[in-house]
Amino acid sequence: MKYDPHSPRASEFINHEEILATLKYADENKNNLELIDQILDKADQEKGLTHKEASVLLVCDDKERNERMRNLARRIKQDYYGNRIVFFAPLYLSNYCINGCVYCPYHAGSKTIKRKKLNKEELVREVTALQDMGHKRLAIETGEDPVNCPLEYVLESIDTIYSIKHKNGAIRRVNINIAATTVENYKRLKDAGIGTYILFQETYNKESYQKLHPFGPKSNYEYHTEAMDRAMEGGIDDVGIGVLFGLDSYRYELAALFMHAEHLEARFGVGPHTISVPRIKRAEGIDPGAFDNSIDDDIFAKLVTIIRIAVPYTGIIISTRESKECREKVLPLGVSQMSGASKTSVGGYAEEDIENEPTEQFDVSDNRTLDEVARWLMEMGYIPSFCTACYREGRTGDRFMQLCKTKQIGNCCQPNALMTLKEFLMDYASPETKAVGEKLIEKEIEKIPHPKVKEITLQNLKAIEDGKRDFRF
Repeated sequence: MKYDPHSPRASEFINHEEILATLKYADENKNNLELIDQILDKADQEKGLTHKEASVLLVCDDKERNERMRNLARRIKQDYYGNRIVFFAPLYLSNYCINGCVYCPYHAGSKTIKRKKLNKEELVREVTALQDMGHKRLAIETGEDPVNCPLEYVLESIDTIYSIKHKNGAIRRVNINIAATTVENYKRLKDAGIGTYILFQETYNKESYQKLHPFGPKSNYEYHTEAMDRAMEGGIDDVGIGVLFGLDSYRYELAALFMHAEHLEARFGVGPHTISVPRIKRAEGIDPGAFDNSIDDDIFAKLVTIIRIAVPYTGIIISTRESKECREKVLPLGVSQMSGASKTSVGGYAEEDIENEPTEQFDVSDNRTLDEVARWLMEMGYIPSFCTACYREGRTGDRFMQLCKTKQIGNCCQPNALMTLKEFLMDYASPETKAVGEKLIEKEIEKIPHPKVKEITLQNLKAIEDGKRDFRF
């Protein structure tokens, strides 16, 4: 097979021989400082890097060049996404699953996990609890089981979620992280009003993938890897990719991840809206120590750094799999979205006593409340954003990318972030968090460059104080 980023075939756009050649090339040039400087000069132009160029930077040990990489990542993050961090929460609908994924406690052979699926009443309680925290954006998660969790159930759940209005709360955008499906089903999800379709590859190494997925629909490597193509064909133009670091060599995975981004650009003109960077964590019946490709925090931080400078337009997501300390380390290096106060169990937000009947997918490392995480971010100078405006204004796919790649998206994002933060402060924040937030808004409002936008934002902030909600540019 020959590497071809334009091909719809997984074996050609994620080409094993090309990855091996890339890793060999990187090893041969890890001390080629002249080449590394050329790559960094290209990155300095903020136009991105190829999978080969990025792979060379990943193995570079030169302290001066690594510091330059970090500085570039900090600047590029600021240029594209500013100091805004968008919040979301995962919502687990069901943990029924017919797959055999050996790293996941939901696998079909599990004898310890309690199987659970939310009924409508339970779903309403979950969403209400999330609204009462202040969340506006959810990511639906399910196991794969066409009998116990068919697509019709997911579509009904989306409709229910959008219908729930509690006090000033509302979920304004539902993203979806469910199993690979057909073009027709992606069209149905698009019609249901989803935001981003998210699907992690877990590992791009086909040999490892087949060992890790011994049975079930997910064991079909090609069908899974080509899912984003079908999603795009079904009209979903915002897609999110990622791998589960620790399952295979992080160098192999990163090269393949960039090849996937290059493929989406080449075939559809739109790269991934987001890239997620989860690491395998302890879960019920799952010991991450059983996998011999784990990465430490320093390597993890470098992965985030390289992703930011290689794919400058993409949003980088970090979840509560990671600790407060780790999240603090990588935030300035490129992260633009994060989960807060997450529960990885079915029914975990509304039910207080579920420890005796485990339904969690993995252990959470950051257990702070959303209020605490928001205040922590603001004390470091970040703007917690609950914005969903781009989805609802049609700024998706190539329209979003055009604004993002020209760095114009901030003209909308900065005021939208401040207005949604103001809503959070008025409706959900503790007095301590509100005080910190009001000072931050006062400071950040002065950074809006367009006088008319600034004027409208100030008017809307006042209207939010008077009880009105949901302003957006």
